[in-house]
Amino acid sequence: MKPIKLLAIPALMLSLYGAPLTHSHAADAAVTTGATAVPNIAYEKYTLPNGLDVILVEDHKLPVTAVNIWYHVGPANEAPGLTGFAHLFEHMMFAATKHVPRGMADQLLEGAGATDSNGSTDFDRTNYFDTVPSNQLELALWAHSDRMGYLLDVLDQTALTNQQDVVRNERRQSVENAPYGIVQEALYHQLFPKNHPYYASVIGSHADIQNAKLADIKEFFTKYYGPNNASLVIAGDIDKAKTKELVNKYFGSFKSGPAVAKPDVVTPPITQERRLVVQDRVELPRVFMAWLTPSAYAKDDAELTMAAQILAGGKSSRLYKSLVYDKQIAQDVGANQGSNALTSVFSVDVTARPGHKPEEIEQALNAELEQLRANGPTGKELERARNSIETSMLSQVEKVGGNANLMNQYNQYLGDPGYLGKDIERYRKVTAAGVQRAVEQYLKTQSRVVVYGVPGTPDLGAEVATPAPGKIKAAPGTAINADEPWRNQVPPAGPAPKIVLPQAKSFTLANGLTVIYNYNPAVPLVASQLVVKSGSGANPLAQPGLSGFTAQLLQEGTATRSAPQIADDVAQLGAILGTGSGVDASFAQLTSLKSTFPQALDVLADVVQHPQFPQAEVERQRASRIGELAQQRENAGAVAARVEAAALYGPQHPYGTIQLGTEAALKATSRADLHNFWQQHYLPNNAALIVSGDISEAQLKALAEAKFGAWKPGSVTPAVVATPQTSKARLILVDKPGAPQTAVRLSTIAVARTTPDYAPLQVMNAALGGLFTSRLSNNLREEKGYTYGVRSQFQYRRQPGPFSIATGVRTDVTGLAVAETFKEIRAMIAKPLTAKELSNARNSQVLSLPGQFETNASISASMANTYIYGLGLDYYATLPQRFAGVTDKQVQQVAKKYLQPEKLIVIGVGDKAKIAPQLSRLKLAPVELRDAEGNVK
Repeated sequence: MKPIKLLAIPALMLSLYGAPLTHSHAADAAVTTGATAVPNIAYEKYTLPNGLDVILVEDHKLPVTAVNIWYHVGPANEAPGLTGFAHLFEHMMFAATKHVPRGMADQLLEGAGATDSNGSTDFDRTNYFDTVPSNQLELALWAHSDRMGYLLDVLDQTALTNQQDVVRNERRQSVENAPYGIVQEALYHQLFPKNHPYYASVIGSHADIQNAKLADIKEFFTKYYGPNNASLVIAGDIDKAKTKELVNKYFGSFKSGPAVAKPDVVTPPITQERRLVVQDRVELPRVFMAWLTPSAYAKDDAELTMAAQILAGGKSSRLYKSLVYDKQIAQDVGANQGSNALTSVFSVDVTARPGHKPEEIEQALNAELEQLRANGPTGKELERARNSIETSMLSQVEKVGGNANLMNQYNQYLGDPGYLGKDIERYRKVTAAGVQRAVEQYLKTQSRVVVYGVPGTPDLGAEVATPAPGKIKAAPGTAINADEPWRNQVPPAGPAPKIVLPQAKSFTLANGLTVIYNYNPAVPLVASQLVVKSGSGANPLAQPGLSGFTAQLLQEGTATRSAPQIADDVAQLGAILGTGSGVDASFAQLTSLKSTFPQALDVLADVVQHPQFPQAEVERQRASRIGELAQQRENAGAVAARVEAAALYGPQHPYGTIQLGTEAALKATSRADLHNFWQQHYLPNNAALIVSGDISEAQLKALAEAKFGAWKPGSVTPAVVATPQTSKARLILVDKPGAPQTAVRLSTIAVARTTPDYAPLQVMNAALGGLFTSRLSNNLREEKGYTYGVRSQFQYRRQPGPFSIATGVRTDVTGLAVAETFKEIRAMIAKPLTAKELSNARNSQVLSLPGQFETNASISASMANTYIYGLGLDYYATLPQRFAGVTDKQVQQVAKKYLQPEKLIVIGVGDKAKIAPQLSRLKLAPVELRDAEGNVK
């Protein structure tokens, strides 16, 4: 429904067809093998007479509840000639239903404070999900049940035509205009014959999407969307007895659909290597290799998942160490065991560093694969892979929505929603010999597909015309279930739960280091970050990118650890360490198992306090960052963002460049420059250690003193103060010949984070373009079908940051889309929001807050913002009241103040020959042409 990836294949979470139904029970006892106990997530499973599986999980940690429905249908069930049909139908489920007019469900759910509200399609399933405040559970069940029971009663050609346009825009954005998108699609075309349901990589072709008929839609729904082909998980702050009553009320009367058989598909093996070269609008070649491997949860599936982690799971992996670190021929590496029902796909992809060819990459890849086949992994590698996978799996159950989705996956595939403990045990039982045998058996040279993605002009096939809008004759609907008139009434909310957000505490070490913490024992994980109040805003004007370059080097060697040792130590602990820099702060972020947090924190403390900036590592990361710049030039959205910064702020302002800086600045940066930036800004009196997780205050105080107590304070170099030099242009174009879409931005400089207008600005932005049901989204996506998605946002910073509206639109409607965007901006200024709009936008901000504090990482990020911008520890406790007090007059006032159409700069990254004539009709002058790096041509 809303923006998703081309291939929704999580590396560890799998899907489809399970064992016979079991009755109500609780999860097996927690598995405690190894250092970390797996959370015991109690649940109850039962089946309605119509066949609907229901799984209930009671969890009162926050006043939120997840509703997650899986239909056991995906591309695996598509008929030949209907590629992309399951995904198109996913979009159709958000059309009007008999009792819920089009758009109402999304509007009500957003206004109720829903988060994680979406749908997605994978090869073997389609899911729909929302996380709502617990008093709005009935609203979510009302919306989801009307889709299941009453979609066909009112489904018409108008809805189908609109969603065909939206899905085709999604294809343009996620496949055709995305770097390597058509290369990855070509990989699947080589892996599978045309009549195989996995051939089309979920999204399908323009021709098949456009050729879908209303009769096909109705037949598909009747066959696959009955309650007997679905499972419903409700997890969170619920009362089980009352929830069962609601489930029976909303789903119990529905008729069962026809029995659904498993797809009868034979996947032909690959017996001889297949090779292909595909041209795309990219600068750097990328090599893909893929093999057909055992289905999800079959023998060797876990072994191959471990092999993927060993090959490319972070900086401790073999491919990173060999191709990126040692040989320095690769920009990035990836590997994945994509586990599915009919067959799985093991894939490896490597992007070449500038100046290196795909043949060189393939040769190095072959050598590493042969080493793994011949000798298998070491014991340490196996342990690192296992620990990393375990941390990843536990992280998914931090959110009630993630836990609900995981239970649905286990239920569909194995009939056992409580399989988490057994799944982790499955990986704990994998041996080095087992990994070696699986790699040797399945990852053979003669059984693979090799695809090179190389710079060139892509072949997107024959253009499939978009039919001109026209009048569509209404046709009668088809009723499956008897009408129940009471469903016409929107269910009232239950008693409002008290919004109690995590309240952080703090203390300060003698050296000035602030420590902010939140105790959260929900899962055995701890998230922490060391935040320094200096980011790219502190860059010297002649050295854009310096803060980010410095942060990247933190992980590349200390006084006692080399870069590979840091990567190995972190992976061995099952931790995730990342460093980077934003506009106003730099950070070192860490997520680890509770049991290994002290050792992981030791690594974090080491990289922050004792980086050595070895010259060899400086050169490695210099080349890497130059390669990243090349990759960004391939991405139209990234180019638009880069041009936005340059146009709004100019070269003599620290906000005028992106975090990577420029190639010239990267080449000129010395080791001394990096060391000096660290020395001037990485000081305890300019930093905070922020921790959320299963750790007590006493434990944290002892650890903080031990790890950071000797860190010496100093004098912090003040941030650069500069005046923006905004371009006088009203229209800026970046030519991308042949692009199927235009990346569009409308931008201006707005406000700082400390603005007193924050609450009304957020409410106004929600109504304009911040919500899925916003004015811009309803206009450009739902009514016109011009785009897959559009969003507006204020980027709040210490100094005034940008306001921008960003979208990707079909090339031939670029001018119309920009015109409609200006129309919505002017309407926002001209009249106050209606009472309904105001309530929806305001409530979306207030009631969604608890859902933003579900994970330790999100809690830590929120606490970091209070530190960086001096908001105070009680900031989030008082924020709901500030949102609730926003009036329609305040919203109109801030719209007039900040949404000044005459100051908005329009940026278009696309086929200039096609979009310039359209945009010229808007009389936006003067016009500038810039290159992909933001320089005026």
